[in-house]
Amino acid sequence: QELEKLGLRDDVDLHVYEVPVEYQTVQRLIPALWKKHSPQLVVHVGVSGMATTVTLEKCGHNVGYKGLDNCRFCPGSQCCVEGGPECIDSIIDMDAVCRRVSALGLDVTVTISKDAGRYLCDFTYYTSLYQSRGRSAFVHVPPLGKPYSAEQLGRALQAIIEEMLDLLEHSEDKINCQHEH
Repeated sequence: QELEKLGLRDDVDLHVYEVPVEYQTVQRLIPALWKKHSPQLVVHVGVSGMATTVTLEKCGHNVGYKGLDNCRFCPGSQCCVEGGPECIDSIIDMDAVCRRVSALGLDVTVTISKDAGRYLCDFTYYTSLYQSRGRSAFVHVPPLGKPYSAEQLGRALQAIIEEMLDLLEHSEDKINCQHEH
């Protein structure tokens, strides 16, 4: 919500959605949003009660979903996409994003993770990565006030997403340049 107030640079069309903590809704909504917007990138943000930093997730996992969602439902297969790969990495270089955002000197610590937790955050991330062939990102944030304010988190997300878009645009420039030769 804070990011929606702050916005991103002028050439970015930002759409913000709140995704319910429900497996079946995620399975319907994420593909529908990709189809509706055909975005350059989707960045999911989830609150983690265990997080003490802003955490960039490198990958999403397909199996191991045993926790009940807000509707007291859990997929019988305990997976996101039957027959899908065990793990899908984001095409975004999270190490580079972490380095670049940390160098900005914001009053927020940014770290990296390879495990979004096998609950709805990880489920949403994998579903989006699968849908987008890796053009997704996931950022875990701590609960408000523990230790960061909404404004601090909003500014951190703004910086993170702008760095991700910058990296994406530069990697696409390299790909386009290589195809021209």
